[in-house]
Formats: sequence, C-alpha cells, structure tokens
Amino acid sequence: MSDTNYVSYTKSPASIKKQLETLESRGCIINDREYAEKCLTRINYYRLAHYFAPFRESKGRYAEGTTFEAVMKIYDFDRCLRRLIMSYLEEIEVYFRALVSNYHAMKYGALGYLNEASFDNRHNHPAFISKIDRLVESNVKEDFIIHHKNKYGGVMPLWAVTELFSFGTLAYFYADMKEPDQKEIADKYFGLNYRCIENRLMCMSDLRNACAHYSRLYGNPFRDAPKIADDFKFPPDGTLKSYLVAARSLYHDKDEWDREFVGAFDELVQKYDMADKLSAYGY
Repeated sequence: MSDTNYVSYTKSPASIKKQLETLESRGCIINDREYAEKCLTRINYYRLAHYFAPFRESKGRYAEGTTFEAVMKIYDFDRCLRRLIMSYLEEIEVYFRALVSNYHAMKYGALGYLNEASFDNRHNHPAFISKIDRLVESNVKEDFIIHHKNKYGGVMPLWAVTELFSFGTLAYFYADMKEPDQKEIADKYFGLNYRCIENRLMCMSDLRNACAHYSRLYGNPFRDAPKIADDFKFPPDGTLKSYLVAARSLYHDKDEWDREFVGAFDELVQKYDMADKLSAYGY
C-alpha cells in the first residue's frame, strides 16, 4: 500500500460510547446501556454492524422498533447455529474422506493418486501435486507426516494424504475422479446423481467456510443453489434451508440427522425465540 493510500484514508476509530451513539443516531433503541457496552467490548463494532445491516432502511436509518437487544439475540442464535452446523459438516467431511480414499486406493493402489491416469481428463495433475506438496510442507510437524518421512522417505498413501485435505480440496478430488468412479460412489452411498453429489460438496465447502469464518447466516444467502433432486420438496436456492437439505443428503445417517440435528435446531429456535424470524434463513 502506497503512502498516498494512507493519506487518503480519513476515518478515525471510535470509542464504545461513540459507537453506541452512532447506533442510536440511526434509530437503534438501546434499553440496557451497560449490556450494550459489554457486548461491544467483546464483539468488534464492525462485525456487529453486519447484523444490523438487514434492519437498515433508506438514508442509513434502521427500521422502526429496532433494538440492540433484539439484534444481539439474532447474533447469538447465529453463533450457536454455526457451531451446530460445523459439528455435522465435520462428520460429512470425515465420511467423504473415507469414501473417496478407500475407493480410489482399492481401485488404483495406495499411490494411485500420483498417477494422472487415475483421474478424469479435466484433472490438473501438476496443480494437484503442487497442492499436496504445500499441504505437507505446512503440516510438517504432524506425527503421521514425520512417520512417513522417516520410514518411507516422505511417500504417503492416499488415506494419509486425504487427512490434509480441506473440504474444498476434498470436493475437487471427487469432482476430478473418473465419471464411472463418481457414479459408483454416488449410487452406492447416496442414491443421487454424481453431478448432484459434486455440486453439493462444493456447496458444503462454501457453508463450512462461512461457519468457520463466523460469517452472518441470518438474511445472507449463498451465491449458488444446490442441484435439485427428489429430496427437495421445493425449488432450491441459496438460502440456509436449501443448504441444510443438501447437507442431510450427504450425511451418513439420515435418521440420526432428523432426530439429532433437527432436534438441536428446534431447541435453539425456542431458546432464542426465533420462530418468527426463520424466513431470513429460507424457512
């Protein structure tokens, strides 16, 4: 960044008192000032402003009746909801790591992933190998990497390499598998079209990133809609509702999802009294 850019930036930091005054000047009602000050002490004002954004009307004013406490309730619900979703996305990610690594290794060998011919023609193998090298380098202190370096000169089987994959890398790995291989996994474990699985994995990667980076879910739809299949009883869109239907389709136990995830979701809705605000999530 040049010195010119530094000079052109004129915005000054604001004290918590000033931050509250700004909210009030925009029409926010603060019933408990001490509570509001505590919230802004532990939550960056810039971050919390994202939760006020859905209530903003013309000329920077908030909708009539907007209270600080009501927005914080949404913030806390969103926070707990992200945590709940992350725990189930973790299981989906671990499940898919096992599926693709077991399938690919059994068909092409433990080191078959090093052979470009074991993937579809659209696969960019040099970029893939380079990605793995970077992952190994950034995790060089992990015990299993040290083990493979000491015993096998750094050569690792696919089932070890996939432990380094992010959700996004895992999604691209499946997308780059040969079409018959994708179809076999999709048919055997999910009963869905392989393109649908490919698309939904990408969607879950986006959802996982949103949750991991504490992004606002309330009134903040995703860019892409999951591919439709028989499990959708409505046209899918970028709302969280559509993404959770897609997540269920990739979960290893649908009954467990319906019983435990849905139950936990309902408990959160009741705890934070969010039943009348679920339309912001697509419900």
